[in-house]
Amino acid sequence: MHFSIPDTEEVQENGSSPFTIFNLYVNGVHHCSLRYRQLHSFHEQLKKEYGGNNLPPFPPKKLLSLTPNQLEDRRLMLERYIQALSQNPVISNSDVFINFLLNAQRESQGDDPEKVSLDLYLMNGHKIPLSIMSTDQTDDVLEALSAQIEIPDEFVYYFGLFLLKKEEDGETMIVRKLQEFEAPYVSLKSALNAGVHRIVLRKSFWEPSYEDDLLDNRVTMNLLYVQAVSDIERNWVITSKEHRKQLDQLQQKGSKKEYLKLAQTLKYYGYIQFKPCHIDYPRPNTRALVATGNKELNVRLQEGENMRDVSFKVTRMRCWRITTTMMELEDGGEAESSPFLELSFEYLVAKDTLKWITISSEQAILLSMSLQGMVDELIQKKQGRRIRRPGDRKKGALFKKEISMSSLKSSPSSPTEDRPSPFGARSLDTNVTDNDAFDGIGDDDL
Repeated sequence: MHFSIPDTEEVQENGSSPFTIFNLYVNGVHHCSLRYRQLHSFHEQLKKEYGGNNLPPFPPKKLLSLTPNQLEDRRLMLERYIQALSQNPVISNSDVFINFLLNAQRESQGDDPEKVSLDLYLMNGHKIPLSIMSTDQTDDVLEALSAQIEIPDEFVYYFGLFLLKKEEDGETMIVRKLQEFEAPYVSLKSALNAGVHRIVLRKSFWEPSYEDDLLDNRVTMNLLYVQAVSDIERNWVITSKEHRKQLDQLQQKGSKKEYLKLAQTLKYYGYIQFKPCHIDYPRPNTRALVATGNKELNVRLQEGENMRDVSFKVTRMRCWRITTTMMELEDGGEAESSPFLELSFEYLVAKDTLKWITISSEQAILLSMSLQGMVDELIQKKQGRRIRRPGDRKKGALFKKEISMSSLKSSPSSPTEDRPSPFGARSLDTNVTDNDAFDGIGDDDL
């Protein structure tokens, strides 16, 4: 997950003295607004749970009002603090962490819990109205939806809830997966102004073999079929004329399982497709189409009138980072700022040779989340663990990686190194993720 505190605001309530709030963004979307004392109380809770020595530094209290420079220092320290916490799965999957973020979102919206109807959708546009409390968290909503459409318990968390956005050209785009520390009703309500128009149910795994578990159940097989048809119609999966003819025939006959078996053989089946972007490989500012899936980040490079495919395996990425910068633009003689996102990953291009590769994309955070999802599945499969079930959650058994509490890791490379930019952009935030699957790479992977 990508956490940032890009700005602050000074507010005043009911004639009280002005105070500063820190705007917390999760995966590029505003999640909540917090006062320093709320974050300090959260830190104290974590100290009781895990001990102060296992936590990153927290900005100290000040007796006097902060100067603008001191306020900026506090903002930056708080941002680094929450980022460091999020990098430790033991903490980020804990009840303390999840409940804090969930309650902060509820309080920031200022709405009292109420009974509401939330419309959820399949990828073909089929609507499923669901009666929930407005403050129900993501897992509660997903489990209620699964019960309503009769997804077996063992397959509930093979699926997830995703925000979908409609572009100006009418195309739809996946924005992000909803996390368990947020309330879908509240998240959708706050995201409507950003063009997000619905929450959809999609499969939430990357490993192709997991589909075999779902094909023998009528409900889960139908969900896979609906998504496959939708992705193929959107050209997210590459099909030849012959393949399209065969798929149409199978669809007309209602042969859903056979349709899926054929779809699984097609290029980019099960991948997420991203909007056109730029990559600095093999040359700076190369136009590219990016897709993620099947343990790789696939890039189609536009070289003149030709397209060339390059595959970057997730097991060969040592780490990756999201950098948020501000580009200084000129408009009518007045300077304006606009956010600019980059995903950079350190890649093992040859034995003992690492190279940083950068993708400039407004969807950089979703790219990062996709990489993390594939890495998590690789580790889960290697350790012989299964996808969690609703019963696990009810017992309080949150999914965790096996990791020491002392390992609040830092990047093996400097995450804030200055790099030349054609835009003269200034860096606002860098969030680094280490790849836990990289250590297991062998000579056969090269």
